[in-house]
Amino acid sequence: MCAEIFQDAFFAAVAAVGFASISNPPRRAYPYCAFLAAVGHSLRYVLMLPAVGVHIIPAGTLAAFVVGMLAVWVTPRSKCPAETCFFPALLPMIPGVYAYRTVEAMLLCLYHSEESVFSHYLYLLAYNGLTCAFIIVGMVVGGLLPVFLFKGKSFRATRW
Repeated sequence: MCAEIFQDAFFAAVAAVGFASISNPPRRAYPYCAFLAAVGHSLRYVLMLPAVGVHIIPAGTLAAFVVGMLAVWVTPRSKCPAETCFFPALLPMIPGVYAYRTVEAMLLCLYHSEESVFSHYLYLLAYNGLTCAFIIVGMVVGGLLPVFLFKGKSFRATRW
């Protein structure tokens, strides 16, 4: 169990550094991006374990909130805006499987004309599409809320 959590954290950190590298932040921001992604993704993973049983939408929102809080906390140390660290850290939590299944269900809706089969794929389209949208909205709200709550600390950290 613990090995899976560390593996999840490691791969999220690697992905965050990759996402951060395409936006060209200062090199000092990379370790913070990796740390935030590892904490956030592994927290979401733990919350979604069957023993805890939290659905992916609130788990992603809570994990994004923790990432936002930690980003505000590390902002003075990294000497970068909080967004520089937490946007790449949130990208590994984007629900790619739900987005893929949404597009797949849409194409299958267009392909099938029998009403019962069409209704099934329309249901899958709505379920996966709404889940994907609410995960993304929850991550945006959860990630940005700490930046707005601690506006003074967040923006003061980059002014020297």
